[in-house]
Amino acid sequence: MDLTEGTIEQKTGRAKKMMLWFGIVSLLMTFAGWTSAYIVSSTREDWLTDFQLPGIFFISTGVLILSSLTFILAKMAMRGNKSSLCTSFLITTLVLGVIFILLQFRGFSEIVAQGFYFTGESSSVTTSYIFLIAMVHILHVVAGLISLLVVITNQLKGKYSPENLLGIELGATFWHFLDLLWVYLMLFFYFFK
Repeated sequence: MDLTEGTIEQKTGRAKKMMLWFGIVSLLMTFAGWTSAYIVSSTREDWLTDFQLPGIFFISTGVLILSSLTFILAKMAMRGNKSSLCTSFLITTLVLGVIFILLQFRGFSEIVAQGFYFTGESSSVTTSYIFLIAMVHILHVVAGLISLLVVITNQLKGKYSPENLLGIELGATFWHFLDLLWVYLMLFFYFFK
């Protein structure tokens, strides 16, 4: 299909999806740079080779995966013209996103309880990278929560239908990206020491 064909609404939808993908690729490059720096820094003498991530990070990962599932169910509900069910799943996704962030901060508290801070004399280059990468991911989850609030607001106003899912699709794409990014980061931190 020619990208110049279609209604203004279709062209606008394609443009919004393209802009979202440009943003996602940019974020991927940023996190790839930080994980590359993590690998390079692991050759330092002061690198912690025996550091274990707090278990709460694995629980938060499960919560984030579950939130992606509820977003998928919300989209399926709207496709099936079940508006109230869609709203319930969107709100559940929002709550799970907030729980994810709270669990992340609990994980940070556990790292601090082990005596490692982000900066200063009690910091380690290893944990500083973990703090940095996880905090930047949390900032993007906050952006995802804001976009989810917009989706929920539009849903409550009746702006979506089985024929018009653009806002839900854009929000879901960004949310699933954040989920997959965190799973990648957890696997990276777990296996690369």
